[in-house]
Amino acid sequence: MAAASSPVVHSATASWTASAVPGVSVKVLRRNKATGESTSLVRFDPGTRFPAHNHPAGEEIFVLEGDFTVGGHRMTAGDYLYTPPDGKHAASTEGGCLVLVTLPKPVEILT
Repeated sequence: MAAASSPVVHSATASWTASAVPGVSVKVLRRNKATGESTSLVRFDPGTRFPAHNHPAGEEIFVLEGDFTVGGHRMTAGDYLYTPPDGKHAASTEGGCLVLVTLPKPVEILT
């Protein structure tokens, strides 16, 4: 099977990409360009704050390492959060974290 069509992603060899938010890096594991659906590893440096944003189709987060606060929910490694469609919140970390994020559609930053 060709690498481009393989269902396996070797994340250890994938590159981190800086996001538009300072202190946030992303490794995209899967992305459907037509729908915007994606699954990514997201790394937050210590003290990072992600601005308020909307999830038009919801979101799933699984914390792999560190501490992560989403809305009023403080989570640590092993915690899972489901955000329903049109859920809005900001996010932050004190000590840094690594999270697995699945999005049916891209987020919309609120200004």
